[in-house]
Amino acid sequence: MAKIELKNVSFTYNKAVAGGTKALDNVSLTIEGGGITGLIGHTGSGKSTLVQLLNGLLKPDEGEVILDGVNIWAEPKKIRDVRFRAGLVMQYPEYQLFAETVGEDIAFGPKNMGITGDELAERVKKSAEFAGLPEKYLEKSPFELSGGQKRRAALAGVIAMNPEILILDEPAAGLDPSGRRDILGGIKKFSRASGTTVIIVSHSMEDMAMYCDDVVVMANSRVLMHKPCADVFSEYRELIAVGLDVPQITRVASALRDQGIDIGEDIYTVDYAAGMIEEFMKTPRPRIKEEKQV
Repeated sequence: MAKIELKNVSFTYNKAVAGGTKALDNVSLTIEGGGITGLIGHTGSGKSTLVQLLNGLLKPDEGEVILDGVNIWAEPKKIRDVRFRAGLVMQYPEYQLFAETVGEDIAFGPKNMGITGDELAERVKKSAEFAGLPEKYLEKSPFELSGGQKRRAALAGVIAMNPEILILDEPAAGLDPSGRRDILGGIKKFSRASGTTVIIVSHSMEDMAMYCDDVVVMANSRVLMHKPCADVFSEYRELIAVGLDVPQITRVASALRDQGIDIGEDIYTVDYAAGMIEEFMKTPRPRIKEEKQV
């Protein structure tokens, strides 16, 4: 299970312009191997820059990106190998499909790694299965697929490289609720089955709560907090203060608490809320005596 770290990393766009645009400011972060980490923050907080640094698409101006104890830029000529180990699926990846068939598109990354023959065919088949794409689609043109199917094909192309870290920038953007569940549920299944470290960027607090083990919150080009889901969403007032939303069920739990029904501050999924409400209803409470009428 791969572990990746940022140590005192800063990055600025448009450096030639006076002042430039600082995307990350002295960021330190450790993501342990295995599990699913969510990355949230308002637009311009530095999320997309951070994931491109993790993958080696960008090089930090200051600080280090460390993969399993080694600075990924220690040998710049080997940065391509890092991108195989830390696969990045950009936002709206379906626009990156280009091959004549879906199978050829999925095979593109492994081929560049030197994979051929039966092993290549097996990787294409298994990755398509993990991404929820039926085998019959492998011979089709990617441009014949629906939006959700294209998203699965692009995801399969990264999975086929057997990355130790899978980084996804808004993987369910633009999909309907059913499509979101299929894509994100498949990613969770893949992570649990393979032990792959997964990092998901999303604006959906419900998605973060449902599928992630821990969450990194970005604000003003820095890491505001990095905690398990329950701990992050229990600090919903701080999230709202930096322009972020929280799961609707967290707001409901807060409103209930204001009415004297305290089911806890760490409510972030509907199932958990239902269980806590059930426990609350079972708890004996003192009865209010009626005043005798004179």
